[in-house]
Amino acid sequence: MLLTDKTAVVYGAGGSIGGAVARAFAAEGARVHLVGRTRETLEAVASDIKDAEVAVVDALDETAVEEHLARVGDIDVSFNLVSRGDVQGMPITDMPVDDFLRPVLNGTRANFITARAAARRMAERGSGVVLTLNSGSAHGSPMMGGTGPADAATDSLVRNLAMELGSRGVRAVGLWAAGIPETLTVEKLGKVNPDLNEAAIQGILDHLSSLRMTRRNPTLAEITATAVFLASDHAAGITGTFVNVTGGMFPG
Repeated sequence: MLLTDKTAVVYGAGGSIGGAVARAFAAEGARVHLVGRTRETLEAVASDIKDAEVAVVDALDETAVEEHLARVGDIDVSFNLVSRGDVQGMPITDMPVDDFLRPVLNGTRANFITARAAARRMAERGSGVVLTLNSGSAHGSPMMGGTGPADAATDSLVRNLAMELGSRGVRAVGLWAAGIPETLTVEKLGKVNPDLNEAAIQGILDHLSSLRMTRRNPTLAEITATAVFLASDHAAGITGTFVNVTGGMFPG
């Protein structure tokens, strides 16, 4: 198994992507700590994972994150998958300031706090990997609101972490993935855009697949398999970059 004897902390583990990643890490032998803001969703994921640890922690709370990692002890993998509050589907010129800035501020803060806390501990031991995920929209995507700027901040953070920490044995790597069919539901998207229905979502997915180099959207299984590989020692030479899962809209 690729992650035997590794300790992984997954932030946002109660979400669809976070839960799938946590299960995949555990299946490959990792000791998994499930972290998020809602105990019920975390416990649902924990029911599928032997000996999983559950912690209700807000990734935006610096003190809470530091205190939790102090309890965890040695950490090999940190993966931030917390939701940022992105609002999409309207022109930037029509978007309220708060809706535009929310993903930028929340995403940057959560990624910085969790990455810094993990990387400090990893650097002391001389090994570890900090993972993150975004849509790759920093290259330009219409009707995405603050998603592009938020992704750009994450991209830059990962590359700068890699530059500073590589000599100390710590890697920083990201995944670009957007339009995962299993995660785009009417219930979920309706919270930010009540006008969307099944047909509209399928139209979005079809449009996204037409823009990809592979002409198809990524599956959740492909996302988790890539995350497992990047977290493993088989990817020891990969840092400071983003893996473009199933050929995103832009070259990596």
